[in-house]
Amino acid sequence: MSGDCFILDTQVGTKASFIGTAAAGRDCAAVIVAAGSGTRFGASEGKQFVKLCGLPLVAWSVLAFDEAPSCAQIVVVCPPGRKDEMAEAILGKVHIATSLKIVEGGATRQESSRLGVLAQDPKLAYTAIHDGARPLITGATIENALAHLRCAPELAGVVCAHPATDTLKIVDHEMVMSTPDRSLFWAVQTPQIFRRQRIIMYHEAAAKEGYVGTDDASLAEHYGGAIRCVKSPRSNLKVTVPEDLSLAEAILDQRLCSWQDERRQSSSKGEA
Repeated sequence: MSGDCFILDTQVGTKASFIGTAAAGRDCAAVIVAAGSGTRFGASEGKQFVKLCGLPLVAWSVLAFDEAPSCAQIVVVCPPGRKDEMAEAILGKVHIATSLKIVEGGATRQESSRLGVLAQDPKLAYTAIHDGARPLITGATIENALAHLRCAPELAGVVCAHPATDTLKIVDHEMVMSTPDRSLFWAVQTPQIFRRQRIIMYHEAAAKEGYVGTDDASLAEHYGGAIRCVKSPRSNLKVTVPEDLSLAEAILDQRLCSWQDERRQSSSKGEA
């Protein structure tokens, strides 16, 4: 590991992990994949447009990457034919300083991810692919994961994840076949961050071969790329069904209250 690397592994997403990132520069693009239909969620407009604490779900991910010092560009992948609607959902609701680009997705999640990656600024060395249905990601978690990738040139990418805590069962037609060693399993989240040229190579190879992975990291694994898990907060949940939205709202509401308290305390100190 290089002596110039600074990694402050954070489980709670504090701004402490921003230390040491400024020197690396703004060298990463975010690809927020929000092109799904949201069938399991049951929202006719698509869950990426459902309101969470007053903003469209996808807007919270955009705000997190806008906060991350290393992020120089945000690419949002939207459902085909809905670019104007996505632009209004984001720029009509929030102000961001980071360059934003909206592109239409494809027929599958993997194709949408590939189109987003190809749309990013080619001058940026890293690509952080994030699921637009994970609104609780923080800038600190993004920077922490990126720092791990920068400091390990042997890696093709890193994935935000946390070790499994539940007992897992191998099941066939509802019958338990075996109980694997839980210590070997991690629950994988996003963002999944890659060296840009590598993830383009993996996506293009998969498209040519017809290989379909379960996520972007699985493409890297399939073609021999080394991937490391970086511990991330369990609160970085994915909104899949309506119950998830209620939990996300409770967590986000608590964060917003804490932020307001910090603002009040700062104002009080300034007045004193």
